[in-house]
Amino acid sequence: MNPDAHTLWRAPKWTLALLLACLGMLGPFSIDTYLPAFAGISKSIGASPVEMQQTLSAYLFGFAIMNLFHGALSDSFGRRPVVLWGIALFTLASAGCALSNNIGALVFWRAVQGMSAGAGVVVSRAVIRDMFHPADAQRVMSQVTIYFGVAPAVAPMVGGFLFIHVGWHAIFWFLTIIGVLLWAANYRLLPETLHDGFKQRFNLGNLLRGYWELGKNPRFMLLALASGIPFNGMFLYVLSAPVFLGDILGLGPGQFFWFFCMTIGGIMGGAWLSGRLAGNIRPKHQIRRGFIIMVAISVANVLLNLAFEPNAWWAMWPIAIYAFGWALMVPVVTLMVLDLVPERRGMASSIQAFIGSMANGFVAGAIAPLVMHSAIALAVTSLAMMSVGAVAWLWVKQGLG
Repeated sequence: MNPDAHTLWRAPKWTLALLLACLGMLGPFSIDTYLPAFAGISKSIGASPVEMQQTLSAYLFGFAIMNLFHGALSDSFGRRPVVLWGIALFTLASAGCALSNNIGALVFWRAVQGMSAGAGVVVSRAVIRDMFHPADAQRVMSQVTIYFGVAPAVAPMVGGFLFIHVGWHAIFWFLTIIGVLLWAANYRLLPETLHDGFKQRFNLGNLLRGYWELGKNPRFMLLALASGIPFNGMFLYVLSAPVFLGDILGLGPGQFFWFFCMTIGGIMGGAWLSGRLAGNIRPKHQIRRGFIIMVAISVANVLLNLAFEPNAWWAMWPIAIYAFGWALMVPVVTLMVLDLVPERRGMASSIQAFIGSMANGFVAGAIAPLVMHSAIALAVTSLAMMSVGAVAWLWVKQGLG
């Protein structure tokens, strides 16, 4: 923690949490906002569905790769410059997307969007731990998770409205405006939270040494898996929503919002409880409770799908409860990851985000298309994703006593 933290932010903690949540929301918001316009963009610029899929893949690939570097750069140059340059580049890329008139240009600028959007979510985690003691950091991280949960629900609605009433270009101009406003807010409000005494030398040898030390640290890698992989137990259903909700559960497009509201409600409820428990129970006990909820509901989901035909009255509840368990434990595990290497919190956040985003990309590109047409396959795969995180946590827990 920065010893001067009490002088850097004198406003209420929730206002800093809101600012950092806006940074973290930039990535998922810029993914989901343009999805309702996929077909319209394809027709407008003469792109095939496969080519349009490349605009999403380019974004996710750029997002994952640059996640390795945002935090490491912030350990050397400071949190504030990396955030401001990241937002500026995102704003430029959004304008580039809006002005694109062919698929090549759109893929390029989407890649640049992805490369820059991750700066906020990676660096914001390090800022939280720079500014707060562990219990307070958990409360703020939980608040950020609550705000973060709003983005996936709001983004498609905003994007769909803009596409229908103005056109697909307006979606990216909207993201450009968000970038301008977010840059101005952070330029005005975000302090430099990295203490001068904690800055790392910026040279290739020091960077590689840091990556090597973290990469060979089994506790760090297991905690990163425990925090990043279980998310895919519910993300799998989000990716499969058109088939799961439409074909399997028989819901119309106008009824999809129930699924997203329930899932996001689970995230927000779990994050709220995580903040309430901060400082009142031991962190490992809170993590255990989160995993117990996820294990129990994942097994129940498999059994229900084996015993009954999927029905909208019950089939969406397990995902919402799973989301609750995930949000209950993930703020605590994230802080554990950062506290393992306090001198390299930015790099730790980078590697953690890289592992999570690579897993997300693999699930989106390879796993979801294979299992989305079967409710049983979805349930079993979700259980498997959760099990990776649970096993990783149990392994780490043995060393915690």
